[in-house]
Amino acid sequence: MKIAVLSGKGGTGKTLVSVNLAASANESIYIDCDVEEPNGHLFLKPIDITSEKISIKIPIADEKLCNGCRKCVDFCKFNALAYINKKLIVFNEVCHSCGGCTLLCPQKAISETEKVIGEVQKGVSDNVTVITGILNIGEASGIPVIKKLLSYCDNDGKDVFIDCPPGSACIVMESIKDADYCIMVAEPTLFGVHNLNMVFELVKLFKKPHGVVLNKCLDEENPAEKYCIENNIKVLGKIPFDNELGKLNSNAKIVAREINKYKTLFSSLLQEVTKEVQHETVINP
Repeated sequence: MKIAVLSGKGGTGKTLVSVNLAASANESIYIDCDVEEPNGHLFLKPIDITSEKISIKIPIADEKLCNGCRKCVDFCKFNALAYINKKLIVFNEVCHSCGGCTLLCPQKAISETEKVIGEVQKGVSDNVTVITGILNIGEASGIPVIKKLLSYCDNDGKDVFIDCPPGSACIVMESIKDADYCIMVAEPTLFGVHNLNMVFELVKLFKKPHGVVLNKCLDEENPAEKYCIENNIKVLGKIPFDNELGKLNSNAKIVAREINKYKTLFSSLLQEVTKEVQHETVINP
């Protein structure tokens, strides 16, 4: 099963949930799609790391062949090309590497070159295969890196846990589109409700089965739980506001490997999620 873990902002406990669910499974794959700031590897501390550079194709123009017909400029819907002062200019930052300008140019004045935008690292942490995407600083889109990361999903039937980027932008959509189930992590505040609503609208748009994990829970009113009840969203589990858990997490420890009560908590959460996925498979085979 492929489980995507997402949240409306950073700091809600998305990585806490992701890495501990992965560690609680018999064998699993943890994929860190938060390519701008990946941090799951700090907790899992993988060894035997291999690395692969990720590149995209960007157009380059031959001034000698270009006759200024502007067909490529008119074709590009992302405004990545402009013809100014008898010269074709390529704006790499907004190019989506579709290759259309290369195919369309009647003078064959446009070719493509490779540009490295990031890398994918792969290692092992006990029972977890750890796959991390890293986007180079200054790059406009991490989607090509995420696509490469998700190509590792189908691997020997292992459970896959996808640690999504925060928010609800295109890179989050790319991260969840092939997931079997989405876990939304929320904080027990009004601001937490606002962020939960963002990702809730996204999973509904993609028609993904989903549930919520409530983090940092206290023995008092929980606006996020109230929101789940009002919107008929299943609460998969609650993680208490706990100084011991916070200290372990801030020291980059996998709490499910450190303390039995947290092992039990995340094992129970994994069982609940598995049950939900199996239920959805029966209803929508």
